[in-house]
Order: sequence, then structure tokens, then C-alpha cells
Amino acid sequence: MCENKKRIRFIVNPISGTQGKDYILSLLDEKIDKNKFLWDVVYTERAGHAIEIAALAAEEKIDVVVAIGGDGTINEVGRSLVHTDTALGIIPCGSGNGLARHLHIPMEPRKALEVINDGVQDIIDYGKINGLDFFCTCGVGFDAFVSLKFANAGKRGLLTYLEKTLQESLTYQPETYEIDTDDGVYKYKAFLIACGNASQYGNNAYITPRAALNDGLLDVTVLEPFTVLDVPTLAFQLFNKTIDQNSRIKTFRAKKLRIRRSKPGVVHFDGDPIEEGKDVNIEIIQKGLRVIVPKGDKKELKPVFQKAHDYVNGIKLMNEAIVDNINHKNQKIIQKLTRKI
Repeated sequence: MCENKKRIRFIVNPISGTQGKDYILSLLDEKIDKNKFLWDVVYTERAGHAIEIAALAAEEKIDVVVAIGGDGTINEVGRSLVHTDTALGIIPCGSGNGLARHLHIPMEPRKALEVINDGVQDIIDYGKINGLDFFCTCGVGFDAFVSLKFANAGKRGLLTYLEKTLQESLTYQPETYEIDTDDGVYKYKAFLIACGNASQYGNNAYITPRAALNDGLLDVTVLEPFTVLDVPTLAFQLFNKTIDQNSRIKTFRAKKLRIRRSKPGVVHFDGDPIEEGKDVNIEIIQKGLRVIVPKGDKKELKPVFQKAHDYVNGIKLMNEAIVDNINHKNQKIIQKLTRKI
């Protein structure tokens, strides 16, 4: 009977996100259908290790490799599974979970494991930025700069990310970019340029709200310089899936593009930063990755109350980060005054 069972390999990043993985692993024996699957668990030991583990699994013809971690772990696993018969499964437990949210994979581990049990597969596109695979978003400018600060922060979680965003937004200077597409060459002074295969960064922050994972196109969002008065509207639209309606935003779709900037700098792919040269080449590869998805209707539509909840939750988290940042600064001032006294 064992030869008829499908094989699953769970790859666990023990340090990703803000929650432990022991609870998830304790659910495997309870939730995974023993009549259908055999499984094993492998832990990553270093950055890039998931790439090696997933590549070996694909060579062994493992049916499904499940990433237990955040978008970085999912990226490492996914890039080893492109153009193979091995499907990517996701148990989301990272800081943003952008791809999982786009695919409507539940954030609750029990329900996410039910999706793995059902075994429904879809085939999605993926992107490349200077030859590096990404599945959710990539870009240059402010979001890439913040991803570098976040990576060096030593502390994970959404509040840390928002804190870095608020801190750096006060001093960050927009750059001038030249964008070369099949439709022509365009020049923008921009705060950021985001390219989405999926619709969001994570945490329901929709930077490319109309993006689809199977349309063979990148959705490009150019955020032009803005003032502090624009921030509340931009925040509302980011979480309400309507940022493309803002007057500071320019959007277009393309199969590939080249971004030219005045000097080398950081780019990000699925939230991970890397230093690259002046020219940044981005393209979409159609139908390259098998993924395990929820069964039933996979449309992107949300009820109005859910959109409102996403926005309110996002604003609440932003407010918490602002208060935390102010308190931290006040503590520093008090410490200085105390030393003087």
C-alpha cells in the first residue's frame, strides 16, 4: 500500500517569522491523512539551505514540498521546484505571508494543513529580477531600502517593519528612474517602483492590487513623490486594495522591463534585499510552479466588511508602531536629562 501513497516533505525554517513551529509539527500526525500520504520533516540550518533541501526533494520525485516559514523560506523552496513535477505547499508563519494570502491559504495551521490534505494543485507564473526568482513582488526604491533595514534589525514582526518604514520615510529621497518596456521608454521621479506577480507585499498591503498569478504579466506600480498630507489616503488605499486609484500612482502591465538608475543600490525580491547594479532587469515566466491551493472558488473578491477589517487592522498596527517609536524617543530624551541632572 505504501507505494500508492504520495510523499510530502516539510521544510521548516525554525527562525522565520514571530512564532514557534513546534505547535505546527505537533499537528502533522493528527491532521495529515495517513491513508494518502507519507511524510518527513527537515529543518533548515542556514540561509539558502531550503534551496538545497527542496532541490533534492525534486530529484527524489517527492510529490509535495511544504514550506513552513515566511516569504523568504517560500522563495527558497519555490525556486528549486520551478519547472518540476513537485508541487509547493505552504504553511504560513512569517511576518507578511504575501503569497499565502494571495492564494487564500489560511493563516491558521490546522486549516492550512487541511489544504495540504485536499491536494488541489494550480500552476502559477513566477518572475525574475536580474536572474533571481520571485513569486510575489520585487522592486526598487523605498520598499527595497526598508527591507534592507528590516533584515538588519535583529528583530522580526510587522511592528518592527512598520517602525523602520516610519523612521526611514522621514528622510528618504526619491530617485529618478528610466523604465524601458516594449511600449517605450519612460522617465519617473519615484519613491518606489514595485513589480507584482501577486497582489500584495503581505499583511494585506496591496501594492499591485490587480495582479494575477496566471496572466503572464507583471503589474507595475510607480509611486511618485508625495507629501505627509497624502499619507492617510495612501495608507487607506494600500489596505483597501485601491492604491492604483491614487493620483500619485502610475500603473502599467508588462512581460518584461528594464529599470535604469543613476547608481547601484538595493533591490528586493519577495521582501529579501540584495545589492545590484544600475540596471535592473525584470521579467515574468509563465506557468512555472505547481502550488497546492484551497479547493473551490479562488476568486480575488472580498466582502466589504473584510476589506474594512483589513484596513482598520493595518491602521491599528501603524498607530502602535508610531506610539512605540515615540515612546522609545521619549525614553532616550529622559535618559539624557537624567544624566545631566
